[in-house]
Amino acid sequence: MKLKSLAWSMSLACALAALGTNTFAQTIRVANQGDALSMDPHSLSESLQFSLTGNVYEPLVGRNKDLSLAPALATSWKQTSPTVWRFELRKGVQFHDGTPFTADDVLFSFARAAGEGSDMKSYVNDFKEVRKINDFTVEIETLQPFPILPDVISLVYMMSKKWCEANQAVRPVDRRKGIENAASFRANGTGPFRLRERQPNVRTSFTRNGSYWGKIESNASDIIFTPIANDATRVAALLSGEIDVMEPVPVQDIARVNAGANTRVATGPELRTIFLGMDQKRDELLYSSVKGKNPFKDKRVRQAFYQAIDIEGIKTTVMRGASSPTALMVGPGINGFLPEQNKRLPYDVDAAKKLMADAGYGAGFEVAMNCPNDRYVNDARICQAVAANLAKINVKINLQAETKGTYFPKVLRRDTSFYLLGWTPSTYDAHNALNALMACVDDKGAGQFNLGAYCNPKVDELTKKIQSETDKTKRNAMIKEAFDIHTADIGHLPLHQQALAWGISKKVSLVQLADNFMPFKWMSIK
Repeated sequence: MKLKSLAWSMSLACALAALGTNTFAQTIRVANQGDALSMDPHSLSESLQFSLTGNVYEPLVGRNKDLSLAPALATSWKQTSPTVWRFELRKGVQFHDGTPFTADDVLFSFARAAGEGSDMKSYVNDFKEVRKINDFTVEIETLQPFPILPDVISLVYMMSKKWCEANQAVRPVDRRKGIENAASFRANGTGPFRLRERQPNVRTSFTRNGSYWGKIESNASDIIFTPIANDATRVAALLSGEIDVMEPVPVQDIARVNAGANTRVATGPELRTIFLGMDQKRDELLYSSVKGKNPFKDKRVRQAFYQAIDIEGIKTTVMRGASSPTALMVGPGINGFLPEQNKRLPYDVDAAKKLMADAGYGAGFEVAMNCPNDRYVNDARICQAVAANLAKINVKINLQAETKGTYFPKVLRRDTSFYLLGWTPSTYDAHNALNALMACVDDKGAGQFNLGAYCNPKVDELTKKIQSETDKTKRNAMIKEAFDIHTADIGHLPLHQQALAWGISKKVSLVQLADNFMPFKWMSIK
């Protein structure tokens, strides 16, 4: 017992040593269970990376505190024709190295986001051309009408053409190949905070941008971000005052943090949906005992997996009630979500066994399952529960739970047979999930995160129509139809929407957003 206590204390001490000793009142110390994998804003479409790098880099169109669209590096935008959007750029903006921001940087950034190694292709895959009208006006022409384009580009951050060329960072860091460049560890944006120091998986520090073009609603001079993977260590650091903000609070510790003299938990619904995906393309799975064929190509097997998962049990025992089971790939708060569609197939082990037998797999089979252990709330525990559920239908799961630093590169190159993933539509619209997660995979960005290569041409046809339809009633009817088809196909196995739980010092005021982003410009400390 003493040895365990000593080991835990040493773990806490090591984690907190990385936080540094800066105790100035205007330094805010933030911790998360994981780290951003890169400072390159085009290298990974993942919300923690967007959240961190979004304090340094900015898009043309940003978000207000209520997630509505807000002018950022563009002061205004309008459609000049059904397929052309014109953006007036903000004048007098400088990158952190003093270089002026102009239309050339916009053209460069969109080309970079569409290019080799980028994880942002699905955001720009319908672009026909981005053209410069003058130094502070650009036009984006799309292949078809695209009424939600300003929403879509709200996470495409602008980079300095001059800086990227000078630092051999013209192409994004490719997380699938493990290739790094200067943009992995350094940054030169226009945002309210500058990157001061980057130590991956140890500490990243940011300092206030004194020449920022806009208002910074924060008294912080510095932000220190530290990944602390161990739940108990992270909670202890908050309760002891060593950190000021942390995310996520483990569901089992919410009451404890709320009972702390100087701490509280900010909770709320999150827009992220957690789901399981299956390789439905290969003729033989990469990691399975089944040889010569792919059981996931059989809808009966996919449905058996679905009905063998006790989602209410996961909600009760793993999530401690802090989840909302779902039948859809989007949840409440996303345009196109319909409560009447959100009806899961019943949990029924006997029905699942019959489906497996009818498909010729009554004796079951083995398959590897890839899962992160530091990205979503209780992610590894969810996967363990799923594995235990599937054992009841004679499926042996070889669980490979690992840090997201190795997990994401693996699954993003589709080196997987069965995986867990979470997705927050960046546009807060169902089209984003349809285009990124459910569209047939092409080489331009459609289906970029459809890692199991589910494909139904009718869903693709509807997705393209949804993109260009301006009549809301017609559009929502098409979204419903697309989701109905995907649900009937058992294209993925949706699990739940997790709840937000941020641990916060009572000295700190901040804005909690439903997309789980944490803008430092809205964070202050007493």
